[in-house]
Amino acid sequence: MKPDISSRQDIKYIITSFYDLLLADKKMIPFFVDIVTQNHLEEHIEIITDFWNDILFDTNTYSNNVMQKHLDKNVFVKFKKEHFSIWVSYLFQTIDSNFIGEKAHNMKNRARSIATVMELKMGLYRK
Repeated sequence: MKPDISSRQDIKYIITSFYDLLLADKKMIPFFVDIVTQNHLEEHIEIITDFWNDILFDTNTYSNNVMQKHLDKNVFVKFKKEHFSIWVSYLFQTIDSNFIGEKAHNMKNRARSIATVMELKMGLYRK
C-alpha cells in the first residue's frame, strides 16, 4: 500500500518527478526554458516545494506571489487552457503513482483550485 504525503521530502519527490514530466513535454517546456538554461531548476523546485509544504503542512516558507509569477510569465509565453489541463494531469499522475491518503487528496484538490483560479484570472476559464 502507498503511503500518504508526510513530509517536505515527500513533496520534493513529487515536485521533482512532476517536473521531469513537464520538461519532457513539448507543449510545457517553453514555460521553463529560462529556468533550465540559467541552471535554476533546483532552486525553482525548492521554491515550489516550499509553496506546497506551506499548503499541506501549514508552514510559512514560501514568500512569492504565485499568481503574479504566472501573470508575469504569461507576458512572454501565453498560457492556454490546455497548459493547465496538462499541468493538473501530470501532477495528479505523479501523486497517484506514489501516494494515497488525506494529504495526497488535499494536494490534488488545491492544485485543481489553483489551476481554476489562474485560468479565471487569465481569462481562460470556460465551462
